[in-house]
Amino acid sequence: MVHDYYHIPAEELGRGARVPLTVLGDSGEVFYELALEMVNTIREHNERGERTVFICPVGPVGQYPIFVRLVNEERLSLKNCWFINMDEYLTDDDEWIDEDDPLSFRGFMNRTVYGQIDPELLMPAEQRVFPDPLDPGRVPALIEELGGVDIAFGGIGITGHLAFNEPDPSLTPEEFAQLKTRTLDIHAETRATNCIGDLGGALEDMPHRCVTIGMSEILGARKVRLGVFRDWHRAVIRRTAYGEVSSDFPATLLQNHPDARVYVNANAAQAAC
Repeated sequence: MVHDYYHIPAEELGRGARVPLTVLGDSGEVFYELALEMVNTIREHNERGERTVFICPVGPVGQYPIFVRLVNEERLSLKNCWFINMDEYLTDDDEWIDEDDPLSFRGFMNRTVYGQIDPELLMPAEQRVFPDPLDPGRVPALIEELGGVDIAFGGIGITGHLAFNEPDPSLTPEEFAQLKTRTLDIHAETRATNCIGDLGGALEDMPHRCVTIGMSEILGARKVRLGVFRDWHRAVIRRTAYGEVSSDFPATLLQNHPDARVYVNANAAQAAC
């Protein structure tokens, strides 16, 4: 049986959705909207003398070159910004994979984001944070100390995961929403999907473990802004916005968030089946 929401045509996508959707053109428009949200929020907070706290993904990543260009062109100071990354791959011994590994999210952020911003504008290193498998309590404690997260950015995985919060049907949605930063096994579906884009299909070389911020940290953000653009996002976005709220598909928990929005490109807007 195919659920009716998978048949919703592109021109009707968003109508009656329980998570607000903004349907755009190509992927560049999705990335531009995410970059603009980052820049506009930082600018507004700087003008008011306030700090900015973001949860940042490595996937999607197309917003970062735009963000970097706008920061450098506008001479936008990041000195009062805190970027808390969502997750990182781990070795089988639950240590961060090496930063030089092409899969490393820490390496990506350093090369593509922090390393491309004028050092005069860049925030101090201690304000560029990754969840630590040896100290998982640090991120939730830091967020509380900073007064909360302004915007959690990200995408949606094949299993409906946000960050690496893989489904756990043994928990109620309320219990799942309270999960905090932790280490866990990456589901087989996620490893297979990620290896296609990241390793040319080399499944045997994909890590089995990860550290991730929790649903508690994501759902606790004042705003959540996501971007989807792949073929398989056609089904994922429909279940997210129209499906039953369930820990079996974590993105559905966004239906209970007061200010969540997903930017959808024309490809992902097409009917799933």
